[in-house]
Amino acid sequence: MPLHVYLKKNNSFKKRVVNHFSYLSLIIGMLLLFWSFYPVISFELYSRLFIQQHTLSPLPASETVSSLKEADSVLGSYDVYSNNLRDFTQAHLWFPKQQQSSQTNNFIVKDYYLTIPKLNITRAHVIVGGEDLTKGLVHYMPRTMPGEYGNVAIFGHSTLPQLYDEKDYKTIFTYLPSLEKGDKILIQVGDLEYEYVVDDMFVVNPDKISVLDQRYDASYVTLITCVPPGTYWKRLVIRSKLVQLP
Repeated sequence: MPLHVYLKKNNSFKKRVVNHFSYLSLIIGMLLLFWSFYPVISFELYSRLFIQQHTLSPLPASETVSSLKEADSVLGSYDVYSNNLRDFTQAHLWFPKQQQSSQTNNFIVKDYYLTIPKLNITRAHVIVGGEDLTKGLVHYMPRTMPGEYGNVAIFGHSTLPQLYDEKDYKTIFTYLPSLEKGDKILIQVGDLEYEYVVDDMFVVNPDKISVLDQRYDASYVTLITCVPPGTYWKRLVIRSKLVQLP
């Protein structure tokens, strides 16, 4: 005969409910983590396989434009963690406010509209020299206007795809990475409409800001947003070129 006999004790109904609830909470938590991190991981994989991480020529830090120097002077050194604590709905934290304000008054046109058919973005409001990215897209440091020779840089926010709302300017550029060469970007300034075609796209670190430099060999519109989705770690740059200039 055995010296000891162990019998499994039947748990009470209440304890079984608590155990099941614990397992359910654990599963839900894992699913939420996957839901949150999947867009970030998938973009990183996609960008490394299909999007240039460096342009064909080096991008030296511009002496006239330095978002990091402006922001760091107030908020400390740049890193991916402190960066997420900054209020990037304010344009002056992306690029120097003083430089932007000095250029804005040179233009009669104060705003215009942007349409991207592939992304179902229709007549998004672009504010020339704007500040608040929650109220519209911002044409930063305006030195030229659409339709003219030069480079028009337009900033817009992005977020996790699950939170995307095409009417919300805090999320409007979420699907910008899905654009491809040849896709159309339409700009309406007053009664005039200009058609641009995506020519190049690449990902750069936030200090590679010479992507804003002027190029006068053609008319360019450069769309910029933060990537991976829901973070401020890097910048996605979509460069488009006017179909035809007079």
